[in-house]
Amino acid sequence: MNSRKQQLEALDRLLTIMDELRAQCPWDRKQTMESLRHLTIEETYELGDAILEEDLQEVKKELGDLLLHIFFYAKIGSETGDFDIADVCHSISEKLIHRHPHIYGDVDVADEEEVKKNWENIKLAEGKKSVLEGVPNSLPALVKANRIQDKVAGVGFDWEEPQQVFEKLQEELGELQQEVRKGKQEKIEEEFGDVFFSMVNYARFLKVNPENALERTNKKFIKRFAYLEEKAREAGKSLKEMTLAEMDVHWNHAKTL
Repeated sequence: MNSRKQQLEALDRLLTIMDELRAQCPWDRKQTMESLRHLTIEETYELGDAILEEDLQEVKKELGDLLLHIFFYAKIGSETGDFDIADVCHSISEKLIHRHPHIYGDVDVADEEEVKKNWENIKLAEGKKSVLEGVPNSLPALVKANRIQDKVAGVGFDWEEPQQVFEKLQEELGELQQEVRKGKQEKIEEEFGDVFFSMVNYARFLKVNPENALERTNKKFIKRFAYLEEKAREAGKSLKEMTLAEMDVHWNHAKTL
């Protein structure tokens, strides 16, 4: 791997290229933080896809795309006189030092859970009014539920055993079925939300990332459905012309691939 000197040289090279693009390229010169925002979100999702696919070469490429965006925002910040890349690095460095007193101070911790609890308590001591302040409003609901539960658990608001969470999930499923029988759509949706929230909580206790788990299932379904479509084409049929029994045969075969 590269030495620290080579790593710093690579970062300096990218900083220089960013300066040149901002000065000379019409497209790069036109960009603002607002115009880059949706592109940054897209790049983040592409990185997430590469990680789930366990494609390390693609992870490297997507990290580069994301790093470019970070340098881009820092360059724009320097042009307005608000901050530059050094300020960004110093800011995160100071935060990490302050929030890791078990590394940079005299605090002792027993395990990962104590680290997380200390982290949230330090954030409150810094002036935050709620441990949930750090959860972005724009997060997808599934990711947000996971972050909410993780953060409140960090200050001790949590179940003690996985079985308790599973029993709560069963309770929520029962309440959902009651509302389904009553047929009131608004209440059905409310109870469905409670079931999802409990499922996310149970996943956390099982050390499963619910977003990753669901996305893996999405990818698995897409792959199997594509196989089904391929078999339909080979048979000279559209899916609408195939019986459920025929589709089931191909679907079950796809599961073995």
